[in-house]
Amino acid sequence: MQKLIKDGKVAVLISPGFGAGWSTWAIGDPDELLFDAEIAQALLDGVDYGDIELLAKSKYPDQYLGGLDDLEVQWVDQGTEFIVEEYDGSESIRYKDGTIWSVA
Repeated sequence: MQKLIKDGKVAVLISPGFGAGWSTWAIGDPDELLFDAEIAQALLDGVDYGDIELLAKSKYPDQYLGGLDDLEVQWVDQGTEFIVEEYDGSESIRYKDGTIWSVA
């Protein structure tokens, strides 16, 4: 998998709108959708969403592509640990921190 990296940051594809998640609703490995360099570059270049949808369908013919309509690129510093959280289809990035979790 090739990631789009610029100035020490990695392009991460996130679908913040409600309805369906982009990578969180993926079939199989979500990292393929999360870090897809070609789709990220197309978004940054302002390519029409219809053309991005055709690109995504050609690359991932068996994949559920929910969240494509409001897909956006967010930049994360290389080497930063994070997870993508999803609530009702809305995705957001949560960075690893020093939080100590309690266990019952």
